Amino acid sequence: MTKDHNQTRITSYDGMLAALAPEGVPPFRVGILVGPGFVPMDIVGIQTVLAMMPGSEIHFIWKDREVVEGFRSWPTVPTTTFATCPDLDVFAVGMNPPEVQNDPEVIAFTRKAAEGARYVIGVCSGVALLGAAGLIEGKTVASNFAAEDLLRDLGAETVLASGTGPAVDGNLYTAGPGIGSFEVALLVAADAFGRGAGELAEFAIEYDPHPPFQTGTVAGASPDMLAGARAMIGPIIAQYQRRPSLADPASDI
Repeated sequence: MTKDHNQTRITSYDGMLAALAPEGVPPFRVGILVGPGFVPMDIVGIQTVLAMMPGSEIHFIWKDREVVEGFRSWPTVPTTTFATCPDLDVFAVGMNPPEVQNDPEVIAFTRKAAEGARYVIGVCSGVALLGAAGLIEGKTVASNFAAEDLLRDLGAETVLASGTGPAVDGNLYTAGPGIGSFEVALLVAADAFGRGAGELAEFAIEYDPHPPFQTGTVAGASPDMLAGARAMIGPIIAQYQRRPSLADPASDI
């Protein structure tokens, strides 16, 4: 693992990286959508867990290679584009703003990438983008507490209640915000590489949440807190596209 001449050369991780991808192991390609305004907490668990899997390659995907700023103050350099993205084992999306998720080019790419992937991950309102691409029809999903009606409009059969945990329906793995990204990634790791791989990854990152206030679910929040949160995120959710746009991907990509 090296950097250019203007940066510190990092060699301390070399042994670990070699162990993660021993000779002869096929690549395990993970693509994560990072549009302007993406929410980093919804993808960091995916990057953290799946980067530990044998042969892992992490690809941050956007329309071009210019820096995008995650919400807030999280500048990120895409590593591949819609046009150059390789075939993926995992395609993942977290929350992106309505300006990104309603973009026909983004919807078309999402459908194309997801249809070719072994595993599809949606976290928080990223599940709505999968819905706009026609990928949650008749499925059981989990997401943000305020997006339940939206996801039903987009074709979901069942939306798990806040605090229930992630949903697995075929190759579709969905979860609520934040720690949900770790949970779905651990489940994907276990399915792709065996339960032992998932268990080891869980231990390696010491994933064992201890919420200090116990207010992280609808059941644990006070009525005033719930109302305040709905007032904050509801106007954003209302701007997401509410019906699938199924334009020909070839015409948009």
